[in-house]
Amino acid sequence: MLKRKSYYILLFLMIPFVLIVESCHKNNDEPNVEDDVRYEVPEIDLSNWKVTLPIGNPSEVLPPEILDYATNETLKPFMYNDSIEGALVFYTYPEATTTNTAYSRTELRELMNPEDKGETNWTFAQGGSMKGTLAMSDISKDDEGEYHRAIIMQIHGRLTDEQRDLIGENDNNAPPMLKIYWTDGFVRVKTKVLKDLNASYEDLLETDAWGDDDGHTFSESVGFEQFTLEVIVTDGRMEVILNDNESVVYDDIHIEKWGVFENYFKAGNYLVTKDSDAFSKVKYFELEVNHD
Repeated sequence: MLKRKSYYILLFLMIPFVLIVESCHKNNDEPNVEDDVRYEVPEIDLSNWKVTLPIGNPSEVLPPEILDYATNETLKPFMYNDSIEGALVFYTYPEATTTNTAYSRTELRELMNPEDKGETNWTFAQGGSMKGTLAMSDISKDDEGEYHRAIIMQIHGRLTDEQRDLIGENDNNAPPMLKIYWTDGFVRVKTKVLKDLNASYEDLLETDAWGDDDGHTFSESVGFEQFTLEVIVTDGRMEVILNDNESVVYDDIHIEKWGVFENYFKAGNYLVTKDSDAFSKVKYFELEVNHD
């Protein structure tokens, strides 16, 4: 009887030890869910971009400061990594605007030569391409429950100094030839058309010489999912491609006439509303520009 009692006492004392060993065994052998999370940084080279922010007059950040966006106190609220999805997030809301525009943005502007801060640009005859993989992450709605719109890519025109002086302008701004919108889950393209095809060289340099076309909306709904956009420009031709599946080509007289302007690419988040409580977040997973 004494032996049996001693046996149960010993067994009772060993139970905590067995539980501890089993717990350690599980901790060593079973994967920790948190340890399996992989963090990714977007592989987007910002060496040839500056960014405009919806603050200041507005504020701009150029290379080399833009390369440290993850630690730059000015940039951190508006341009930051989503390390789970491996995306660069552009966040904006209505606040400061640039000259000749009514809306705010957190948007990249191409710098072919960062040292001259935008003086070097390209023509359609020289050509170029921009390709990005992106997604609308979040965007506000208006009072009627409709999503606001955001411009996610552009080709913007620019006057040379000689053209600027010829028409008596005080800056080098020219109209945007291409605006690509995220609108209610679809990708919509707007371009410029010359109002008077017989306009003189001097007249077509004027901003009001150009109007908007009717626009083109791709049939595929992208919603809030990733999609790929590519813009390819050659002499007298511009093509916009969605997901390597649908494309729209512009190769008419208006593109030919546009050849007088210099241009630069833009990409990011240009929110098209003044509603005080509006906002949008656009994620870029990849972005690349080429000029062969």
